Amino acid sequence: MSTPTLTRPSARRSAPRQSRPGRRAQGWKKLGWVLFFLLPSAIPLTVFTLVPMVSSLWVSLHKWNLISPMQWVGLDNYTNLLGDPMTRRVFLHTLIYVAGYLPLVYAGGLGLALVLNQRLKGRAFLRATYFLPVVTSWVVVALVWKWLLNPANGLVNQILGALGLGQPGWWTDPHWALPAVILSSAWKDLGFVMVILLAGLQAIPSDVHEAALVDGANGWQRFWRITLPLLSPSTFFVVVISLINGFQVFDQVYVMTAGGPSGSSQVVVGQIYDLTFRYGRAGEASALSWILFAVILVITVFQIRGQRKWVHYA
Repeated sequence: MSTPTLTRPSARRSAPRQSRPGRRAQGWKKLGWVLFFLLPSAIPLTVFTLVPMVSSLWVSLHKWNLISPMQWVGLDNYTNLLGDPMTRRVFLHTLIYVAGYLPLVYAGGLGLALVLNQRLKGRAFLRATYFLPVVTSWVVVALVWKWLLNPANGLVNQILGALGLGQPGWWTDPHWALPAVILSSAWKDLGFVMVILLAGLQAIPSDVHEAALVDGANGWQRFWRITLPLLSPSTFFVVVISLINGFQVFDQVYVMTAGGPSGSSQVVVGQIYDLTFRYGRAGEASALSWILFAVILVITVFQIRGQRKWVHYA
């Protein structure tokens, strides 16, 4: 009877241990390639976004008129702004703008999406036509609307006068300046909201509506019980983006009213611009921009957390 011989572990079993350094090197090589392909976007992001953000935070802690050396003041710029009635006023104007702009642009965009989701002749042409203002320069749109809303000879007031209605002063009247800006902004962004909601409508399965129709649901019931709930992801995206854009409104205000008359349409970003280039208070302007950033961040976080209650993903 032969005794069993003891054999050493084969080299094949120890191969994985020897290949670990090779795998690690291969992983670093893949990471290097990933970073290499990210450089074309990472470099502009760092240079034009991250560095200016950090710089503005540093400037917000100083008193600076863009010419003389900066003077360290700590958090004085923030405390002065929070106690300034003008800061509360421009935030109030911005909130009024958002409160008027958001429902108008969403309702108009939803209406267009519902109509253009039907089988109509020239549907593609109409979609392109309504989307055209989105890709048009804000300066051009603001100038056109400033002409349309001209109190003296504007087309809107001529139509209102022909109908026997009142003719507001629009951008020359403190009570109508902000509504004029809201109207032009909503008109320009209707196409963007329409495209997003139209994509959401086309993603709703048709058999869901057919089943509801068989069960006897009328058009309003199908819209309220099926379309809107299944459209909630697109609605959530539109609301978040529109709120962020609304708080950052500037171009149309600057071109149409320049914050007037008598500061009745001045908004937060317009105040940041004036503090920097009109009054030479770059430190306070940077502090105000960070206050605006904090407000937008808090609102966005609440929206993201609150979406669980009303956003329904299929």
